[in-house]
Amino acid sequence: MKNKLKDGLKISLLTFTVVSVVACSKAPNDPGTQYAPQMYDDPSYEALRQADYNTVNPGRMNMRVPAKNTIPRGKLAYFNHIPKNDSLNQANGLKNPLVANEQVLEEGQVLYERFCQHCHGAEGEGNGKVGAVFKGVANLKSDALKVASMGHIYHVITNGKGRMMPHGSQLTPDERWKITLYVKNTLQGAGEQATEVDSEAATEASSSDGDNVQQATGLTNTQ
Repeated sequence: MKNKLKDGLKISLLTFTVVSVVACSKAPNDPGTQYAPQMYDDPSYEALRQADYNTVNPGRMNMRVPAKNTIPRGKLAYFNHIPKNDSLNQANGLKNPLVANEQVLEEGQVLYERFCQHCHGAEGEGNGKVGAVFKGVANLKSDALKVASMGHIYHVITNGKGRMMPHGSQLTPDERWKITLYVKNTLQGAGEQATEVDSEAATEASSSDGDNVQQATGLTNTQ
């Protein structure tokens, strides 16, 4: 009985040694031989993980390209204005639906400091830390931008311009309008000129969101 136990222990030790040697690999990216690999690589398909080829989806990938002209749930408001390839002149027709009260301007300042200050500087003069390295950052206090409409600034924030990348996916439409009001009222000193918002125009801008979505994405009402 003792001999069988000894033989069993020897066999177990030998098996463990062989498995350890085989499992080890000199390749830095090779995880080696896994014990019970199905515990690590679940057979179910996970969108953000690809352990093996997907035998069902086209392209053999778990992640799939969204269908054309579709908008993610909860993201409709992100596409409520003119397309990015339209002329900036058309952005002049956009109306800011927000009123530049104290709360809106304070929130606009916070958003500006978070997303814009590193390039345009605290005072909007194009002298931020990034602007000092990458030339071409706009001076928001220049005469050209002082006369630019709020729709123009909103459109540039949304879709970018020149070396400035678009921020439409990072900021909601309301957040972009708040930054626009902060730039106009506080940095450019427009004051009362930018505080009054035509309520009728704001209503029209809000009611036309659906039409603009259809124009920008190609969606049509099929009912």
